[in-house]
Amino acid sequence: MKTDLTIEAFSALSQPTRLEAFRLLVKQEPDGLPAGEIARRLDVPHNTMSTHLAILARAGLISVERHSRSMIYRVELAAVRKLVMFLLKDCCNGQPELCAPLIEEISRSCSPTGTCWS
Repeated sequence: MKTDLTIEAFSALSQPTRLEAFRLLVKQEPDGLPAGEIARRLDVPHNTMSTHLAILARAGLISVERHSRSMIYRVELAAVRKLVMFLLKDCCNGQPELCAPLIEEISRSCSPTGTCWS
């Protein structure tokens, strides 16, 4: 992942409502959620949520697909993986065993279907 894309992703996540929307969508993988449901669950006006979702989509962290009259948003897990790998690429000065506890903790927090929680 290039530095400019990483900065854009972190910038998108640096706002509380967008971070909560992103975390909500992570929990809803692989089904995603309609925009209105995201707004309702986070108690945010629909037009404000649309702006936040557009910023997350431009950063490549989420995608949207039309289903009838609904816009379904999903996390782009490949982008999240690239973001995490960018952060960990030079982890532990070439000593991967030092990163093992981090990788183990991430693995424990995910279900067999790949859905992760905190």
